[in-house]
Amino acid sequence: MTEATRRDEIAAGLARVEAEIAEACRAAGRARDELTLIAVSKTYPASDVRLLAALGVTDVGENRDQEAAAKAHECAGLGLVWHFVGQLQTNKARSVVGYADVVHSVDRPRLVAALSQEAVRAGREVVCLVQVALDGDPGRGGARPQDVPALAEALAAAPGLRLGGVMAVAPLGGEPGRAFAELRKIAQTVRDAHPGADVISAGMSGDMSEAIANGATHLRVGTALLGRRKPLVR
Repeated sequence: MTEATRRDEIAAGLARVEAEIAEACRAAGRARDELTLIAVSKTYPASDVRLLAALGVTDVGENRDQEAAAKAHECAGLGLVWHFVGQLQTNKARSVVGYADVVHSVDRPRLVAALSQEAVRAGREVVCLVQVALDGDPGRGGARPQDVPALAEALAAAPGLRLGGVMAVAPLGGEPGRAFAELRKIAQTVRDAHPGADVISAGMSGDMSEAIANGATHLRVGTALLGRRKPLVR
């Protein structure tokens, strides 16, 4: 496939996503500029990230450190905001802090401590979101709703980190609207205690509209922008 053909494909995907966002914003009585679109580029090459940047996309998400670190290095100089959106092991904190501006998946105190230590060492401030488990499945990551306030407190107090708000993934097979309504309540509790923590990261390719209806500020969209992913060969 030529670069021009791929650019046209991505441009068409972006136009479809923007049309869906615009329609959902109209339905929810919200303004488009209340939302940040994060292009999740996992398994796609850095050349796709460059094409996205040329089309005006400013925020890019990755969920595997090894791939993300290489891609962020290759795309340095494009002025992109890098979001780490996958589950994160504490031993990857140093690497992730090296390129990520926002970490969406903070779900335990040990990870707060590891990220804080590495952010201070690197002289950076990293925005962190508390990942909330809405389905009780520990395999998908996230803190239990009852543990969110204490984790938010720990993040707010951690040197080198800034509490940005909350993130969640809709439960598999559940109603996204109901899950995101619950997330919105949890987000409000966090914001009541920490007024600057106004980020709600929710909504992916299949449930953007429900997320927008329930106050999402950041959408994590991959497939709808870049196409179906090929299975990763490890």
